Amino acid sequence: MEGFIAELTSWTGDLVKIVWGIPSIVLLVGTGLYLTIRLNFIQFRGFKHSTQLISGKYDKESDPGEVTHFQALSTALSATVGTGNIAGVATAIAFGGPGAVFWMWLTALVGMATKFASCSLALKYREYHPDGSVSGGPMYTLKNALNMPKLAAAFALFTLIASFGIGNMVQANSVVDGLGYIFPEITAYRLLLGVVIAIMVGLVIIGGIKRISKVASHIVPLMAVIYCGAAILILILNIEKIPGAFATIFNLALNPTAAGGGAIGAAIQYGVARGVFSNEAGLGSAPMAHAAARTKEPVREGLVAMLGPFIDTIIICTMTALVIVIMGAWGEARPETLKGAALSAFAFEQALGQAGSWVVGFGLMFFAYSTMIAWSYYGDRSAEFLFGERAILPYRIIFTVLVVVGAYVPLQLVWNFADIANMLMAIPNLISLILLAGLVKKLSDDYMQK
Repeated sequence: MEGFIAELTSWTGDLVKIVWGIPSIVLLVGTGLYLTIRLNFIQFRGFKHSTQLISGKYDKESDPGEVTHFQALSTALSATVGTGNIAGVATAIAFGGPGAVFWMWLTALVGMATKFASCSLALKYREYHPDGSVSGGPMYTLKNALNMPKLAAAFALFTLIASFGIGNMVQANSVVDGLGYIFPEITAYRLLLGVVIAIMVGLVIIGGIKRISKVASHIVPLMAVIYCGAAILILILNIEKIPGAFATIFNLALNPTAAGGGAIGAAIQYGVARGVFSNEAGLGSAPMAHAAARTKEPVREGLVAMLGPFIDTIIICTMTALVIVIMGAWGEARPETLKGAALSAFAFEQALGQAGSWVVGFGLMFFAYSTMIAWSYYGDRSAEFLFGERAILPYRIIFTVLVVVGAYVPLQLVWNFADIANMLMAIPNLISLILLAGLVKKLSDDYMQK
């Protein structure tokens, strides 16, 4: 069995290099850059208004939809704020060096325009059900706006597969990895821990988007405050090292002499891949959560949605990265066995002692939990689109069972699986955004003029 898993890990690793090659990176970042220019830098022009929208004064009970602007953002953030911020950043630095962080930033900045466009379209082309619930996302945009049912089905299928990777097994695996750093003996009980996590996930996801958004709107802000508070404390205690940390990131991202060899290529590959894993801009997952928002204005929810990459990558991922670089927990100073969440725990422990590793371990546990329940919604929307409402319950059962599998299998195999599925679902979504960029511009211009 171990030989088969090792062979599968090697094979999927080779496939990741192909899937996340230069063409894919150009497509992802290039689409975001194109939309940024086409929409007149909407992420900067609309930023102030987007923060006003989540205050609640624009929410109306009479508007169509199921959840508030803030709840929709919390649900989307709960799918992104998690292992990407803790394990994803650490993995990017471990394999691509600190320079990878620069490319995470770039992916997030242009990704704000990508997410604005995809979520605005999700609201415009969502479908309403007799019970008042709604379904939306790139598959409905592809079907209703572009009359591309086959491409819509392909997106839904890839999202269904991705939900088992990025939204499930990666999360469970990272929880065990993070807790295993704090309590080494717990790794002997990976299977039992997986069962416990699976039960906790199952209890929430059976209730659908309303229960998921309610739980997410409590967990995400609380854990973000605790985790970011610990990171800020470390940065304040080492404030004199922050300029040097930024200099290291920029130098290794842009200076071939300093980075050496193919290090810049690795930094770009891992930076973009982990940036997308962190904020999911371009994947098309978040539009499914934002499509449930109560509003008559598609652009309004698009503006709310673009806060996601900013909060997730520009703020939270940067904090994690700075702590790792400042504490020297990379390069030759990095223990060889520490690559994912355990590396972040190690860096926090260097600064705050055991309390630091506890913040990471338990923060990761709650972040990953909220990510799993949010991604289960993305998966069940895809299952409904492909197979009808009867497929939702079987999907949720399979999703819950795979949590146990994710807790047990090796780290690298799970990450490989997630990376492959991510890119496969991104391609149909990016095609729709490029083709509908003109419509998004018209919608945004009309709304801004109001």
